[in-house]
Amino acid sequence: MKRENFQSRLGFLLVSAGCAIGIGNVWKFPYVTGANGGGVFVLFYLLFLIIMGVPVLTMELAVGRASRKSAVLGYKALEKPGSKWHIHGWFCVIGCYLLMMYYTTVSGWMLGYFFKFAGGAFTGLEGEAIDGVFNAMLGAPAEMAMWMVLTVLAGFLVCSFGLQKGLERITKVMMTGLLLLIVVLAVHSLTLEGAVEGVKFYLLPDFQRASEVGLGNVITAAMNQAFFTLSLGIAAMEIFGSYMSKDHTLTGEAVRICGLDTFVALMSGLIIFPACFSFNVETTQGPALIFMTLPRVFVNMAGGRLWGTLFFLFMTFASFSTVIAVFENLLASCIDNFGWSRKKAVVINCVFVLIASLPCLLGYNVLSDFRPILGKDVLDSEDFLVSNLLLPLGSLIYLLFCVSRWGWGYDKYLEEANTGTGLRMPRSRVLKFYLQFILPVLILIILILGL
Repeated sequence: MKRENFQSRLGFLLVSAGCAIGIGNVWKFPYVTGANGGGVFVLFYLLFLIIMGVPVLTMELAVGRASRKSAVLGYKALEKPGSKWHIHGWFCVIGCYLLMMYYTTVSGWMLGYFFKFAGGAFTGLEGEAIDGVFNAMLGAPAEMAMWMVLTVLAGFLVCSFGLQKGLERITKVMMTGLLLLIVVLAVHSLTLEGAVEGVKFYLLPDFQRASEVGLGNVITAAMNQAFFTLSLGIAAMEIFGSYMSKDHTLTGEAVRICGLDTFVALMSGLIIFPACFSFNVETTQGPALIFMTLPRVFVNMAGGRLWGTLFFLFMTFASFSTVIAVFENLLASCIDNFGWSRKKAVVINCVFVLIASLPCLLGYNVLSDFRPILGKDVLDSEDFLVSNLLLPLGSLIYLLFCVSRWGWGYDKYLEEANTGTGLRMPRSRVLKFYLQFILPVLILIILILGL
């Protein structure tokens, strides 16, 4: 069966960036920035994105493009006879399923809030009553199930049309909408009274403030965020490498994907911080920032119903672009490994993901006493396995596979990364030493600190 390809380079870049751009950028990035003193954190984040994110992203794409296959068979095609690197491919598949077991619920929350704002559910509410909307939703499994099921069905419906007609076509529309919305929302936030203070907090490096949090903590948090923002280590990116043409170098494409990803993360901060400072709202709150803090801000704003609706439409696009990208990965794995047709893969995966998403959904109500890992609820436990274990460990394995002589090998990786026109990885001893000895240590640090 002939492997599908992207119709256009723009399609590849938007789909890959759409996979990377998710709730982590828009929800986690601003509150982690807020908790870590603002500007200094952003500075370190950008540095780590260049020295850690870009190289590992090129490696994952290189394995995909050189093998033209999904994770398991990709490793098999490139590994030395008798070696066992492909076992990691199965862990990648498990990681993608685990990610979707909770991501579909959170994506459903975004969709639910979009309809709540559009329908005027927040009009006239104040303070505690606004927080109550989120708590009421968590306590209503049937309502959450409705949004989750809608998300899953819509996701698999898009993927059922194939790569070009489904994923690429829909993502182009969604990502264009997302980028337009984010600019409109940011411009609006910047026009609010007192917005300048928010921008200063966010973008001006203040080492005094960073030292209060502890510079070491700020650096570690920046390293973490830079690493996780690209969803590396569970073959979420590898699959798009397998659909790529050889026209452009992987370093150039990786820089473009990181650029889009960072643009969205930085712009979401420009939406959130000026608005929070304008209405004297705390920015260091965790997940509550999106569902409790920001609705309070929108409700007090002129035209708040419209701005709230647009914001949650943007959030829905950001989360749904990741959902369909990971679904495509799951389908490709089943088609490649088991020889299924796309239709069969869609039906089986859709049923499986719907059932597997239930524990997370029920973790806030029926199963609220169930704390499987380190006293965390179901969603946080699943997220811990993916974010703290599978992503860093998987990235380390991809890295070692590409740079060690026991794996695919440094020279073959470099040749693949530099095939095509565009920005190239330099053939220097310094880079080779960095990738073989220093970067693995940095990733190990992230892994150990995450435990």
